[in-house]
Amino acid sequence: MKEQINICGAGLVGSLLAIFLIQKGYRVRVFEKRKDPRITSDDAGRSINLAISHRGLHALKDALPELDLRALDLAVPMFGRAIHDEAGAVVFQAYGEASQHINSIGRSELNILLISKAASLGVEFLFAHTSTEYDATNKQWTFNDALGNATTTQSGEIVIGADGAFSVVRKQLLDTVQKQAQIDTLDYGYKELEIKVPFSNKIATKEALHIWPRERFMLIALPNKDGSYTATLFLPMEGELSFKALSTNEKIRSFFNTYFSDTLELIPDLEKQFEQHPTSRLATIHTATWYNDHTLLIGDAAHALVPFYGQGMNAGFEDCRILSEIIDKKGATNWEQVFAEFFTQRKKNTDAISDLALQNFVEMRDHVADASFLVRKKIEKFLHQQLQERFVPQYTLVSFSDTPYSNAKDVGVLHAGILDEIMALPGIEVLWPSEELEKKVIKIAEPHIIS
Repeated sequence: MKEQINICGAGLVGSLLAIFLIQKGYRVRVFEKRKDPRITSDDAGRSINLAISHRGLHALKDALPELDLRALDLAVPMFGRAIHDEAGAVVFQAYGEASQHINSIGRSELNILLISKAASLGVEFLFAHTSTEYDATNKQWTFNDALGNATTTQSGEIVIGADGAFSVVRKQLLDTVQKQAQIDTLDYGYKELEIKVPFSNKIATKEALHIWPRERFMLIALPNKDGSYTATLFLPMEGELSFKALSTNEKIRSFFNTYFSDTLELIPDLEKQFEQHPTSRLATIHTATWYNDHTLLIGDAAHALVPFYGQGMNAGFEDCRILSEIIDKKGATNWEQVFAEFFTQRKKNTDAISDLALQNFVEMRDHVADASFLVRKKIEKFLHQQLQERFVPQYTLVSFSDTPYSNAKDVGVLHAGILDEIMALPGIEVLWPSEELEKKVIKIAEPHIIS
């Protein structure tokens, strides 16, 4: 049996990483501040429904045969966006080719699956344990349970912080080098609202991500396996149209009646849910220091991002897969070298997906219902069909491939320039598609792309 590795955080990333590591022969111990979610749940109203796509499924499959299939058993496929306008009309926008889809999955169900699998392989879970002290001189971490009983790691024993956006391990690690994480807080919050069965039967398109875009704000809804939907309202925290302004039941109902009137029959207990479910803030976290010779940050603890590209969990799972590959390549004879290589590979890519997630917020909120945007998307799809691998849309690269996020970001910049030039053609929005315009579009695009 190899050395002991400690993971702080039994969430999605920590549990998956435990599965990777125990199969390499390490002794794996996971500390988690929550109670065991297999027994009790304290997550109600706190998490946005997750979208698992290619990167996440790839990591699950690499971690354990058919683990990806077990996850998909818990999921609902989403083949595109169902856009709801203020009059109640719905337009469907496919994500890619007919077979391409992302998958809506509940955080709790997936977490329980991963914890159960890890435990069955021999991972030790210590729930209701919190990281309370870091002795950088002696390279030791201390974790306390609810009664104050302490567990301290051996000197130099590996600790991996997978304890999320509000990571205690990150704070304690950065304190030793007198640094802080860069937290870019949006002036936006979010609140979950449940569309329960049987009210959800009024939604016609089941296998889609539903969006009610209203420029400065939006509502989304993701399908659940039981037929319900998890809706999330994204709204400024302050201002005329904000969470702060929705201070009474009358104002809440009036706001929904004005901007989301077709949802009132879907959420008849709107005011009650508004009161019961917390309002949380949105933020991106950039961390310049991820590691020392015995400690590493991973997942949201290193690089939390806003949820608008559906890549937070997928990026965290990809972290696990790539760290596993680096350990295999380097043999883990020097953990600091392993961690340094991991940081080099992942930092630029997680920065890139953080930027893309913010960009996609603007697209979802402001552009998806815009006529010009819809024509632009049709032309993008046409170019992909005609030029194949020479013109792959950024969304496809991010959601349906392992292309590094930084490469996908660069491709997006290139494609944006091409499409801007195309959209400047006289009459393009009215006349598309026509044989003449199709030839012009190809002629504009081809000089910019590599054969």
